[in-house]
Amino acid sequence: MKNSSRELCSCTRPRVLEFLIHCAQELDVSPMVKYSALTLFAERFYPSLSRFQDDRIKENWLLHPMTESNLQLFALTSLWISSKMHDSPPLSVKCLKSFGDKFIKDQHFTARDLLEAEMVLMQVLEFKIGTLNIAFTHLEELLIQLKGVAQIGEYVKLGDCLDIMDILYEKEETMVLYNSPCSLAASVLVVAYVIMVPKQRWEFPILPWVKFVTLCEEEDILNSVRNILRQILEPQAM
Repeated sequence: MKNSSRELCSCTRPRVLEFLIHCAQELDVSPMVKYSALTLFAERFYPSLSRFQDDRIKENWLLHPMTESNLQLFALTSLWISSKMHDSPPLSVKCLKSFGDKFIKDQHFTARDLLEAEMVLMQVLEFKIGTLNIAFTHLEELLIQLKGVAQIGEYVKLGDCLDIMDILYEKEETMVLYNSPCSLAASVLVVAYVIMVPKQRWEFPILPWVKFVTLCEEEDILNSVRNILRQILEPQAM
């Protein structure tokens, strides 16, 4: 099977992540599956490609040369692995192949290619695929706790928080925030509070509360909040 000779550009990463998010929506997977897949692909697999040292795996046709179509296959594979960890029954190979045929435009992949991509991805990750300590799980728990202690928690919707997380995944400059999942979850919750809760209802001390609940440093949360707001609001001002 031939690979596309087109070289990857700086816009490839956000396009592939947009593809993964679109796949998650079209396949109607749970948020846990979606964000576990984003963790595997965006936080672990993609950054590992530049420092992966195993020559036997590096020369695999799915990695060398690396094309956008191959990255899309790995993104789809991340969803498959995540589904197998968190869904019962998981997404089927037949379903994923059909989806790939429809949405991966530049190359046709077989079911066998999908199986090979799973093994390659696992080897690149050194089989470290645990996804319990991720921003999504912390955020979900924080939101439940907030609604348990304050009525204004009803203004802060999980979907709005997840939209913010999606934006951060698509922007490479904010990916560093995912290195501290608990702090990021706290920061996303504060941002959603600022955006969604009417200003006249800001009586709840959201920042001291998340600091107390998460034991994160207030300065770290504030820095992340400023960064997130800048990413969200600046494009709208242009």
